[in-house]
Amino acid sequence: MKHRRGFNPLERTSAHRKALHRNMVTSLFRHERIKTTKAKALEIRRSAEKLITRAKVDSVHNRRIVSSRLFDEGIVAKLFTAIGPRMKDRNGGYTRILKLGERYGDAAEVVILELVDYKLDTGQKEDKKSKKKEAK
Repeated sequence: MKHRRGFNPLERTSAHRKALHRNMVTSLFRHERIKTTKAKALEIRRSAEKLITRAKVDSVHNRRIVSSRLFDEGIVAKLFTAIGPRMKDRNGGYTRILKLGERYGDAAEVVILELVDYKLDTGQKEDKKSKKKEAK
């Protein structure tokens, strides 16, 4: 039973787990979409959503708390200037998990963890159509 278990330790030591959280949350904010296993995504989502909630209010106190958890100052700046204001009107649920299936080697469930307002770049097909419409 999973009673009174606060989080999934992912079979790692505490230092390894903290480094994993730091690296994966930084990658999520940098690329706004990452591919990982389901167990890691569920844990990373908790960390990421707490940081986005902090980033919605730009204050020195919130910046220091976020900076203590993320070591990349460029990502901290992006979080407070780009991601936080985009999520201003949402009351939580800033991330989405999309299931991809099982990994071939060990049958682990693989998912995509992305920010809710992530726009997938579809390429140049739309650009060509819009140019043709403008030419007509």
